[in-house]
Amino acid sequence: MRGVPVPEREEDFAADAGELFFDLVFVFAFSQLVSFLVTHPTWAGAAEFVLLFTMVWLPWTQFTWSANAVAGNSRPVRLLFLVATVASIPMAASVVGAYAAGGAAFALSASVILAMGLFTMISGLGDEPVVRASIVRYSIPNWIAITLMVAGGFVPFTSRVVSWSAAMVIVIAGTIGAGQSEWLVRPGHFAERHGLIVIVALGEVIVALGLPLTNALADNEGVAPANLVALVAAGVFAGLLWWGYFDRPLPALEHRHEALEGGQLRGRFARDVYTYAHYPLVAGVILCTAGLKTITLHPGEPIAVPSLVHLGAGLVLYLLGVVLAVVRAFGALAVERLVAAAALVAVIAAVSRLDGVLVLMAVDAVLLAMLVVEHHRVENLARTVPMSRVTRAKS
Repeated sequence: MRGVPVPEREEDFAADAGELFFDLVFVFAFSQLVSFLVTHPTWAGAAEFVLLFTMVWLPWTQFTWSANAVAGNSRPVRLLFLVATVASIPMAASVVGAYAAGGAAFALSASVILAMGLFTMISGLGDEPVVRASIVRYSIPNWIAITLMVAGGFVPFTSRVVSWSAAMVIVIAGTIGAGQSEWLVRPGHFAERHGLIVIVALGEVIVALGLPLTNALADNEGVAPANLVALVAAGVFAGLLWWGYFDRPLPALEHRHEALEGGQLRGRFARDVYTYAHYPLVAGVILCTAGLKTITLHPGEPIAVPSLVHLGAGLVLYLLGVVLAVVRAFGALAVERLVAAAALVAVIAAVSRLDGVLVLMAVDAVLLAMLVVEHHRVENLARTVPMSRVTRAKS
């Protein structure tokens, strides 16, 4: 790692191809998380999903912080990303069996990724002694958490859940304490990386809506009209989720981040807006996908309660993730998203006895109405406030 170039503090850069390659494993991991939700349609399964997703999310976000601080296009860092990609495959493959025989593989793989992310920053920031000291301090609780993660993979179910939960609490506590330290943060790169992981999650929606068509063609059957309508409704659903994040929130958050000065302020912003607020946002998209699978496979039948819960909870988490990010960044409340979250829960409960395709069309209508109302409010506000406040209005 000696001689790894660290760009100047004010220099931003795009995500490297090695980072995009690393994200491919998380396509696999997210698909396995969807399968876990579908095969564990209980409240206990939902709680277990939360722990598994946290253990997948934290190594990914640690590598994002590392690649943000250390130039990702240097050969040593690219090599580390390639090694981490290979090391991540057992984690993704063992998600479904993490609480059973796959626990050791899952824990060891996730621990290796987390450790490599820490190592990348510690070794690559020799020219930034203040920031390097911050990561060294931050890494201490992480090594304890890594030990608990590995140990948890070799003990029975109850002890495993306790050990892994304790590890995640320690890591999160470490991120809270790290807010008082100095960090090297590049806003453009942070925005791009989190936009890409949202795209990865939305990719699972595309896979889910394509299932009925591929199954019908594999069985040499025609595609029923109900399936075609469900495909269109699911495609609209995916597009609305994309628009609701990439049209306004993502560029506004990046612009606000760039306006901050100092590594401590930028570091806290990145932690709160990206590491924290994007956690429910991405988890929500995965939950929505689990609900969509049932709808697209059986569009002419009422949806089972677990799938309705997955869809409703996923939408609420997705919307609340954006709300939290906007509140933290601008001190403004995205009222339409809060109203839409409540309306979606009410609509899904009201039409739960209808066919799945009708439920999905009702959800699409609520999301579309939310975006239209929000657009008009923000545009009107932008025309009536001074130019210095337009950025705040566009949140």
